[in-house]
Amino acid sequence: MKIGVLRESDSNERRVALVPETVERLVKAGHEVFIENSAGLAAGFPDQAYENAGAQTVPSVEVSKSVDIFVHVQPPTVDEIKALKIGCLMVSMFNARNDASNMSLLASAGVTAIAMELVPRIARAQRMDALSSQASISGYKAALLAANALGKYLPMMMTAAGTIPPAKILVLGAGVAGLQAIATARRLGAIVEAFDVRAAAGEQVESLGAKFIHPPKSEDAEGSGGYAREQTEDEQHLQRLFIKEHLADVDALITTAAIPGKPAPILITTEMIDAMRPGSVVIDLAAESGGNVEGTTPGKIINMNGVSIHGPINVPSSMPFHSSQLYSRNVMALLDLIIDKKDKTLNLNLEDEVIDATCIVHLGEVRHKFNS
Repeated sequence: MKIGVLRESDSNERRVALVPETVERLVKAGHEVFIENSAGLAAGFPDQAYENAGAQTVPSVEVSKSVDIFVHVQPPTVDEIKALKIGCLMVSMFNARNDASNMSLLASAGVTAIAMELVPRIARAQRMDALSSQASISGYKAALLAANALGKYLPMMMTAAGTIPPAKILVLGAGVAGLQAIATARRLGAIVEAFDVRAAAGEQVESLGAKFIHPPKSEDAEGSGGYAREQTEDEQHLQRLFIKEHLADVDALITTAAIPGKPAPILITTEMIDAMRPGSVVIDLAAESGGNVEGTTPGKIINMNGVSIHGPINVPSSMPFHSSQLYSRNVMALLDLIIDKKDKTLNLNLEDEVIDATCIVHLGEVRHKFNS
């Protein structure tokens, strides 16, 4: 099959959907790969690396006209959708839960679409789980952002001038991003506490050397797919009271709580920020979906009573080499599932649990409806 990659049109996106390592595997499997000129340059992959792997580097118009399968990172623009060949397949992050108009456009264009963000969290689909691979990058970077913004050492330092105690970091949410933030902060020598509404997360937190804090006698909030369920107002109120008790001696707070297809829950109010020490730092990884912290501004750093609140966006793009590498491997695992190895043709078995969950548009029909 002919597989193509276009350069991401978002100027803030540095990732690329396929890296040379994956291209080489596809070419060896008998496929032709077309890469738009300079598509991987911002991620650290020059055209020559793709050509050495067996790909053809060509202008965007040639990619659009030639290929059977497009691979993308960000949702395609209207112009990109209009340029697609009728009957082709596009694999991308589509933000499908929140952008019905994009799905309708894809259906009208006669394009089949597979949304990488909808890969189910089941054992056989782990290699395809792009949300988890990118969340891990975000968690790692959040700990580094906190360390960089904090005017203190993270580890304990014993010097001739005396001993400096370690910094204390609180992580809210112990999903993939939260666990990676915990692990990274611990490696940097900080004392780490972590909160999650799912009691089952405690064992994972403690295995990383952090202290798990959980409201006593609270109802477990385990949802589907490893996510937390949406909380009632009473539950949120009790959680905020509990979290506030732990904020007074925290140097850095990292928030990672998210609910798929819904705005991020507000875990930290402005009143709770007042309980933090001046000079402390907040990294709100949920900034793009509304933020876990009241007052978070996506893409900005604001100061609230001496506390700096960071709302980073598209964090995986800030580490484009490895985030592209991981995403590319996720895509490769999915392509292995949907391409027949013998005759090299597309085999979309919609009865397969993974394909059914991720195939949002097929044969001019929007297959999944989401309540945004």
